[in-house]
Amino acid sequence: MNVVRLILGVLLALLVLGPLMMMISVSLNPDEAAINSILGTAKAFIPTALSTQNYQEVINDPYQPFVRYLFNTLFVTVCTVGLGVMVNSSAAFALAWGQGAYRKVYLAIIIAVFVIPGEGLLIPLILMMSRLGWLDTYQVQIVPFIASAFSVFLFYQFFSKLPAELIEAARIDGAHLPTIFLKIGLPLSKPVIATTAILGFLDMWNSYLWPSLVTRGVEFRPLSVAMAAFFSSQQSYWGNVTAFAVLMALPVIIVFLIFQRWFVASVVGSGVKG
Repeated sequence: MNVVRLILGVLLALLVLGPLMMMISVSLNPDEAAINSILGTAKAFIPTALSTQNYQEVINDPYQPFVRYLFNTLFVTVCTVGLGVMVNSSAAFALAWGQGAYRKVYLAIIIAVFVIPGEGLLIPLILMMSRLGWLDTYQVQIVPFIASAFSVFLFYQFFSKLPAELIEAARIDGAHLPTIFLKIGLPLSKPVIATTAILGFLDMWNSYLWPSLVTRGVEFRPLSVAMAAFFSSQQSYWGNVTAFAVLMALPVIIVFLIFQRWFVASVVGSGVKG
C-alpha cells in the first residue's frame, strides 16, 4: 500500500511540476532552433543551457512593457485583496454576531449569489462602468471584485463557531460589535484571512475576461491580458514566451510560500485555539 501511495505521489508531482519544469528549462535556453528541436520530447524538461537572455528581452521589450504590466497587476490585486478581506470579514462578523432580525435572510441571499454565473453579469457591469466613466482605469478592475460571496461565507463559517462566552464577555465589558470584531474576531481569523487572500490573489492575478473587456491600452493593462498580446506577437519565439510565463507565475508561488502555514491551518480546520 505504501509503495502504491509513493508511486501515485510521484506521478501527481510530475503532473503538477512537469509544465513548470518545462517552462523554466525552455526559458533558460537562448537558442530558438534548439528549443524547436526539443519541444515535445523529454529533453524539453532538462535545461541544456543557463542564460537569462530571454528574461532580459521580455523585461526590456519596448512594445510590451513588462514592468508596467507587473505594477498594474500587483496594484489591482493587492488593493482588491486587502479591501476584500476587510469588507468581507466585517460583513461576515456582523451576520454571525450582529443584532439584526434578518441576518439569516441576508446570509441566504449571499449564498444564492454562488449560483449566478459571473459571465451573466458582464454586460450590466460594463454598462454601469461606462456610465461612471471608469473604463480603462484601475477602479474598474478593483471595485466590482472587493465583495465576494465566497469569502463572506468562509468568514461566517469561522466566526459563527467562536465561543458565545467570549463574545458575551466582551459585550459585558462594554465593547461594541466593531471593537469585538477588531480586537477578537479579526486576530483569531488569520487562517481564514490567509485562505481568502491566497484564493483572491490567484483569482485576480489570473483574471483575463473582465480586464480584456474594460482595458484598452498599455497604461492599465494587467499581465494576464498582456500575456495574450505578447504571445500573439512572439508566438514563434518560445524562449521569450516561456520566460514571460515564468515571470508571471513567480509572484503566485512566492505568495503561497509566505501564507502556506495559515492556508493549511484553515483547510485542516482545527477550530479556535486559545
